[in-house]
Amino acid sequence: MKILIINGPNLNLLGRREESIYGKKDFETYLSELKDKYIEDDITYYQSNHEGEIIDMLHNVGFGEVDAIVLNAGAYTHTSIAISDAIRAIKAPVIEVHISNVNAREDYRKVSYIAASCVGTIAGFGLDSYRLAIEAVKTKK
Repeated sequence: MKILIINGPNLNLLGRREESIYGKKDFETYLSELKDKYIEDDITYYQSNHEGEIIDMLHNVGFGEVDAIVLNAGAYTHTSIAISDAIRAIKAPVIEVHISNVNAREDYRKVSYIAASCVGTIAGFGLDSYRLAIEAVKTKK
């Protein structure tokens, strides 16, 4: 399978940002571990701090370039109708992912503008949330 992981704003700081919430491991290290575990799959990664670039990437790959998208939209989860619309517009299934349990945090994090556009949401399992999303995608194919 071809799976694209998209991370949104501030997730480029994993391993250095609020370690008590997001952990001490940077995403590139974790991505290498995922690729080693799923050697039969083509897992690629994209990160942007810019909403329009995330939308452009969804448009670019969402019509057959990938089999599935694992999306951690970061703070855009709670603000972006535009990303939600982009997810609805494409054919590739999208799974919403969060490292922390957003429902146990601030009230504004409990609202997801993208959840209804995604096939599912996985949250609260640290970086392992990405692996769980990949497992979900692989079992639905």
